Amino acid sequence: MISVYKLKPKFQQLLHPLLVWLHQKKVTANLITVVAIVFSFCIGVLFWEASAVPFFFLALPIGLLIRMILNALDGMMAREFGQTSRLGEVLNELGDVISDVFIFFPLLKYHPESLYLIVVFIVLSVLNEFAGIMGKVLGGQRRYDGPMGKSDRALLVGIYGLLSYFGVGMTAYSQVIFSIIIALLLLSTFIRLKKGLYADAQ
Repeated sequence: MISVYKLKPKFQQLLHPLLVWLHQKKVTANLITVVAIVFSFCIGVLFWEASAVPFFFLALPIGLLIRMILNALDGMMAREFGQTSRLGEVLNELGDVISDVFIFFPLLKYHPESLYLIVVFIVLSVLNEFAGIMGKVLGGQRRYDGPMGKSDRALLVGIYGLLSYFGVGMTAYSQVIFSIIIALLLLSTFIRLKKGLYADAQ
């Protein structure tokens, strides 16, 4: 299944020199996770205010790229330098969900014509991550399968911010776009739950 997540190994390889430098500066995995959550809140605030200051729409493509870097670094730091912990795992999983809600919430302001679809999109984004965690809860591994995972959602919202900055309106197509995204999220969630449930049989 096509997903931006499949590019993760190459992405991590590019970030490795930065990882080593941060470790030398005594930066911990949990600190990076907390910074990512606070940073996501800032992206959401700028996104909300972009109707008054269009330049703030660029907080989406630029900010989400930085957030992806932070999300990759915290996991790499934990694994490579022995910083894995229960607290770190909780912060990481809960932080991702909270961050998504912060960043996606302003879509309700910009697309009232798709209000209910956006609410469903946000709820399914949370459930999609929960479905991924269930694989580990059931004794297997954390699932990242399917389309419209965290990285895919970040890419789409980043593109949305870029288009909005250049004045490309999407109001006429928003219901179709969010309907497609919701369908892909449902498929992804189903795949994650299925693979989590039947991992031992594979």
